Parts: sequence; structure tokens; C-alpha cells
Amino acid sequence: MPLEKKLIDIILTNEHVIEDLKLVRGLELPDCWIAAGYVRNYVWDAAHGYKERTLLNDVDIIYFDSSDLSVTIEVEAEKKLQEQKPHYNWSVKNQARMHIRNESLPYTSTMDAMRYWPETATAAAICMDGDDHIHILAPQGLEDLLELKIRKSKFFKDKSYFLKRIKSKKWLEIWPMLQLLEDE
Repeated sequence: MPLEKKLIDIILTNEHVIEDLKLVRGLELPDCWIAAGYVRNYVWDAAHGYKERTLLNDVDIIYFDSSDLSVTIEVEAEKKLQEQKPHYNWSVKNQARMHIRNESLPYTSTMDAMRYWPETATAAAICMDGDDHIHILAPQGLEDLLELKIRKSKFFKDKSYFLKRIKSKKWLEIWPMLQLLEDE
């Protein structure tokens, strides 16, 4: 089974994920996705057979709009989402300005920005189009995410930060079937 289909099948098993996708679609932001821990944790929870989702620090919504780098749209989108689902800590970020925070060259798209995220398994995003089709964005591929591997992205240079993230988030304790690949 192709990996994208496998991920979509996992997503389709949870009505709350579908609700969240529709809610985010309603923001009508360009190149907009639910990403990072929301997708990663859900996949890892499913693989571990957890009936309840692992608590999220935040729900990352990413989009790309190089015509407006202000934070106003992000704040308004977070407020709108918070009104609909107040139990989430929503985080909306325009990837067109994240290069400033990351001290890198400007990104060209949401996918380009995601290449520079610390782990390959975290660089995965989902969205739903107007016809209720789910789309996947995974610039590092889906193998590591679906095979429960934690690997530093080749585009992310700070290995000590990568290792600190894993330890501080307690991933290997929460999901004991994960495999840390440090030397790749």
C-alpha cells in the first residue's frame, strides 16, 4: 500500500481529525495545513494501539503567504480556531516569514519550509480540500513517520538540539516502539 494512502487511512479512522481538517479549511489561508506533532503523535498513537490521543502541546497550523508577513492574520486565525475548539492550544504560523526566526534564506513554499524542521517524522502535514479529499505534504517522505523512526533531517544542522527535543518531549518513553537513528 502506498504510504500516502496508509496515512490517509489512519486519519480517516478518527472523526475528530476530520472535524479539525474542516475547521482549518474554513480559515481559507493559502497553502494551509495541520502539521507537525498533530500528525506525528496521531500516527505514533495509532501504531501503539493507544485508544486516547497523547496530549498535544499545541496544534500547528502552517500556511504560506509571502504577500503578507504580518502576524495579524495568524492572531486572527488562532482566535477563530480557539472559539471553535478552545481545548486546543492553536499555533498558526506563516512559513513565508519563518526564515527570519530561523536565520536562513527565505522559503519558497510551505513544503520548502518544512524541509528544515528538525526531524523527518515531524515534517508531515495534512489538509482537506473543498471536495473533502485529504492531501499529504511530506518533503522528507513518510517512511520514518510510519516506520516509527526518529531521524534528524539532513537540512537541520543542530544535532544537539535534535537530541534535546527527543529527550525533553519524552518520545521514547511515551512511544516505546520508536527507534532513534542518530548516525544518519
